[in-house]
This record gives sequence, C-alpha cells and structure tokens, in this order.
Amino acid sequence: MPHIKNALIRYRVLDKCLRNTYHPYPSKMDLRQACEEALYGDSSGEHICDSTIEKDMFAMRMEHDAPIKYSKKHKGYYYTNPEFSINEVPLSDDDVESIQFAVSTLAQFRDSAIFKQFGFALNKIVDHVNVSKESQSEEVDQYVQFETGNTSTGSDFLAPLLSAIKKNNIVYFDYESFVSGNRKRRKVTPLLLKEYRNRWYLISSDMVKGKIITYGLDRMGNLNVTDQNGEKPKSFNPDLYFKHSIGITASDDAIPVEIKFKAKNVAAKYIDSQPFHQSQKVMESNVDFTIFSLFVQISEELIRELLSYGGKVEVIAPTNLRDELNNRVDEMYKIYNG
Repeated sequence: MPHIKNALIRYRVLDKCLRNTYHPYPSKMDLRQACEEALYGDSSGEHICDSTIEKDMFAMRMEHDAPIKYSKKHKGYYYTNPEFSINEVPLSDDDVESIQFAVSTLAQFRDSAIFKQFGFALNKIVDHVNVSKESQSEEVDQYVQFETGNTSTGSDFLAPLLSAIKKNNIVYFDYESFVSGNRKRRKVTPLLLKEYRNRWYLISSDMVKGKIITYGLDRMGNLNVTDQNGEKPKSFNPDLYFKHSIGITASDDAIPVEIKFKAKNVAAKYIDSQPFHQSQKVMESNVDFTIFSLFVQISEELIRELLSYGGKVEVIAPTNLRDELNNRVDEMYKIYNG
C-alpha cells in the first residue's frame, strides 16, 4: 500500500511540474527534486533516483495516456497537449481501494485532538468516498453534486515553502501584481501558509519592504529556496495573526473594532447559521430584524461579505465602515443608472 500511495503522489507532483507555466520544460533533476520535496521534505537524492522518475513517466504514458515528450531544444519535459492533466483521469480500482483504505483509517480518528483543526476537510473526503462506494456508476453526478473549486496554480510550491518555513530559509520568487500586471523579484522569509477559498497564500517577512506581506501562490514563479537563514519578526504569532481577521487580510498595524449591523429576518437566519467570524454575537432580535456585533479588523473581505446581502443588511457602526459601504453603493448606482 505505501508503494502504491507514493507512486500516486509522484504522478501528481510530476503532473503539476509539467503543467507549471512559470517553470516550463522541467529537467529530470527538477522532477526528481520536486517529488523528493513532496514526499520527504528534502531534495538530496537519497530517496528517489532518476530511474524512478523515468519509470513513473513511462507508467503515466501507458496507464493514463499522459502526452509526455522530451524537448531537445529546451532540454526538459512537457505535455504535447497543454490542456492535459492527470487530475482529469478517472481513478483506477487500485487507486480507489487505496483511497478508501486511507479514508477508513483516518475516519476513526477524526474526533481526536490532532485532527480537530482538519475536521471539515476530512469530513468532505469521507463524504466523497462514501458516495462513490454507494454508486460506481458514471452517472453519480446525476444524484449528488459536490462543491468544487477552480484549479489554482501554485500548489506545487507548497512543499518547498513549508520546508523553508520549518528551516527558516530565505526564498526568492517572481510575483505578478493584480493591479499593475508587472512581475517583480521578491526576497522574503516565509512565516505561514494559509488557504482561503481554494487559494493558497504565503504570509512572509518581506526583506525589502521591511514588513509582513501576504503573497498568493498562484501569482508566484521561479521560486528559489536558499540555504540562508532569515529573521522572523519577534512579534509574529501564527496563532494570533488572523485572530481578528476575515479572509486573508490581516495586519499588525490594523486595530480590531466593534462592528454592529442590522439584518432583516431571512438574511439574519443565514448569517446566524454561517457566522462571518468567531466573535459574532446577537445583540438584539425580533420578528423583523436582528442586530449582530463583530470584533474584527475592517478588510476588503468583510466589506464584500456585507455587500453580498444587498439591502438586507445595514451597518450601524462604525461610521467609517458605513461611509465606505455607502460610497460603493453610490458607485453601483451610477453604473446601473448612468
């Protein structure tokens, strides 16, 4: 079983490398190092040899019809069909059996302390596998449809970044700004990896800007993990950094404030059943509306959550948040009534 599991992981890693547009045409050494990082946390060559990578690519061609070719011009491997992904290939019976065995084992421990923080993700996996066991038909999606997120690039950086965090290594990468569209080289000390809405983010100490900056992994390229040791800010505490934040926006400089908002009856039920934040409390409730309070940092994510309820939610305090929402509503009005 471990042999099968390791091979499946290597296939996924190789697939990500071959689809990585930021680092096209990976060499055999690049592929081996990526697999070693994912499985063992280092790339010394002690655990995986070049022949294993060759056998893996041969198996991917034979078993999954992966269109892998070698480019003499670029001295690296690539997919002749750039749209191909092994993630779209149906699982074999052995794959399903391996996953079901692993899930059954994990399910026994989902209430234990070590798995508490991953309970939601683990429950989703168990649900998926249980549904698959009930129906082996390809038409299972006619009866059950799970929520799925768009495939996000950058997840192949998770293993090397995690290793850099553990070893306190400085890393370099190119980063594309959503605002300007330009790509710049960054030098940071990685501090924390965080997932939000199917995207991964790196919270880091930027050594040029001299402050903590959040970078999206999907906008990174040409990642280079060095052997140099970085310096972590003494004030940074991963358990507390996002305590008063909603989403991925957080800052040591931002001060959390009490936010009060009124929600009409139906909207209030949704908000009460899926709170914006763990600090959310009901201050007043009647048949027409409910008044909630939050103690959080004001962020773009919070503003978007409040706006998503349209006229069913009204911010009472603070004034600056109320004014910001009012300005955005005015902008929307001009767009639709201009």
